[in-house]
Formats: sequence, C-alpha cells, structure tokens
Amino acid sequence: MRIVHPRIDAQGARMDRSADGERPRALVTGASYGVGAAIAQALAGAGCDLVLTARHAARLAATAGRVEAAGGRALTLPLDLRSQTSIAEVVATAARELGGVDLLVNNAAANLRRRAVDVTPAEWSDVIDTNLTGTFFITQAVARRMIGAGRGGAIVNIASVHGMITAAERSAYGISKAALIQMTRMLAIEWAQHGIRVNAVAPGRLITESPQRAQRTNDPGYMAAMVARVPLGRLATVEEVVGAVCWLASPGAAAVTGHVMVMDGGLTVV
Repeated sequence: MRIVHPRIDAQGARMDRSADGERPRALVTGASYGVGAAIAQALAGAGCDLVLTARHAARLAATAGRVEAAGGRALTLPLDLRSQTSIAEVVATAARELGGVDLLVNNAAANLRRRAVDVTPAEWSDVIDTNLTGTFFITQAVARRMIGAGRGGAIVNIASVHGMITAAERSAYGISKAALIQMTRMLAIEWAQHGIRVNAVAPGRLITESPQRAQRTNDPGYMAAMVARVPLGRLATVEEVVGAVCWLASPGAAAVTGHVMVMDGGLTVV
C-alpha cells in the first residue's frame, strides 16, 4: 500500500475574492523570518495582499520581496505588541492603505527559556505582553473593524504544544500559549455570530532555521532524543504549518472555528 502524505499548499487553499472583486487582505505579525515569512509568502500565492509587521520594519524587506514575487501587494509596518499605540497605528494604517483586514495571523511571539524561580518581572512582562496581552488587543482591534464592515473574516493564532503539556524552563512561555489557546476558543464563540472564525495551530518543535534555536538544532544528540519522544518519529516542518494556516484561513474551512490544530507527531497524546 502506498501512503500519500497529505499537504495543503497555497494552491489548495485559494482565498475567495470579496463581492466587489478585491483581493483579500491578510495581516501577519512576526513576518520578518521563519514561519511568519513563509505564511506571508504562501498567502500571497493564495491570492492575498499582505500587511507585514515586525518590531523593526526594515527587517521585512526580504519577506516583502517574496510576497510581491508571489503576486501580492506588501505593506510593511513596525509593530510592537507591547504598545497599545503601536497596535492602533498598524490597524488604522492597514484600513487606510488596503481598506481593512480579512485575515489576521497572530504569529509574533517572545520566547524565554528560564527556570521558573529565576524569571524576572521584566522577562515575565515581555513574554505575556507580547504573546497574550498584545495579541489579544490587536485581535480585538481587527475584529472591531471586521464587525463594522459586516464582511466576517478569519483569525489564526500560532500557539504551541507548550500550552498543552509541561516542560521545565518554559513556564512563562507555556502559560502564555495556554492562555492563547483558551483565547482562541472564547473569541470563536463570541464572534461566530459575526461570521468571524477563530482557530489556532499548535506545533511541536519544528524543523526550522530559526537563529534562536540553531545551537540545539545543530546538536545531533539533542535532536535524536527529541525525535525519539515523538510517536511518528519526525518533527513537523514549517511548510506543514503554513499549509495548516492557509487551510484554516480558506473557504475550505468555512465550518471550522474554535479549533486547535495540533501538529506534534502525536506527542501530546502519549
């Protein structure tokens, strides 16, 4: 028997144009590299124009080039999720320049590897203000405009299995992601009446070129021990997470809301 590994790419998750023929508009936070940049490129290939955000807008040039090469328009904006002023400015500019946002992908996150007894108030605030507080308020701001426009929309949060299982030295990060998962469910119920779908993708450890993880990723012993814990014997890829995001945002997932798509090779069910 030949087993075909399913993959949902941009071509399999095309975004519908609006009633007036406009391309759908997607806002991706943390789009300067890695998963965020890959999501932005895929959404452009699926028919979207993009609002690309990161703390430093200058770092978005490469992603903007990839979006434009894929056929989308790219608007690059600085965004500090720890600042309510920054959040308000990004959402207002997106409305002014592109006419609004039809899809929000909350990808930006602060990470912290620290023993719980050593976490400082400043470190705690940086993680929680970015991963939870700022993410909630940009989602609120986008949803207000979606509700006002009466067009519905989609929101996809990038959570983590650290929000579902325990791990040493991950307390602040795991707590923030657990709250993000619950936020996904709460908002899905409250905004369903407005045609706004809210879902999340919760990856385990990914095969990625993230500079923050390079030291451990390049350690064969560490990676072998990690893969050995996963029932499928493999880690998810960035491309697979991108495919999940594109599908959850697409018309093919029109009946899906409040769902957390776990991509961990079975780790959380062991």
